[in-house]
Amino acid sequence: MQMSDARQIDAAPHEVWAALLDPEVLKASVPGCEELTGSAAEGFEAVVAQKVGPVKARFTGVVTVSDVVEGESLTLSGEGKGGAAGFARGEARVRLEPAEGGTLLHYAVEAKVGGKLAQLGSRIIDGFARKMADDFFSRFQAAVEGPGADEGPEPAEGAEPEGEGAKKGWFKRVLGKE
Repeated sequence: MQMSDARQIDAAPHEVWAALLDPEVLKASVPGCEELTGSAAEGFEAVVAQKVGPVKARFTGVVTVSDVVEGESLTLSGEGKGGAAGFARGEARVRLEPAEGGTLLHYAVEAKVGGKLAQLGSRIIDGFARKMADDFFSRFQAAVEGPGADEGPEPAEGAEPEGEGAKKGWFKRVLGKE
């Protein structure tokens, strides 16, 4: 399964870049992530629980960061084993582009599964993989911007957004950007 998309994130490119390499942000962004340890330089170890159709599994695996162009692009690759359920392998190529009001995050995702999971059929697997990718980047955006970030209409050009302090995510608070 392959897919690509882009998201407008209301944060400076350097903040989005820092979030992409932060294990706490990644843990909060991966649906079903129970544990994520390690670093971007050495790789991360993860435990993720997921249910795909009738198959429920707890995957243990590794996530690596490669093809790093500092502040511009990187590749997140992961592989997990879910025991009898099989395995899942995926890769997300991420590119950041400065945009008016923040950062445009482009991503291209490729995912593969094997074992019992592969027996579910490509429509179920493709739908699940698309939902996982969308959920990951939605959660990532919320961690950087704040939970209500993509709700409601955008403020008029030049208008000061209401409740800006409440809108910012915990990652911005950690960086002291309130």
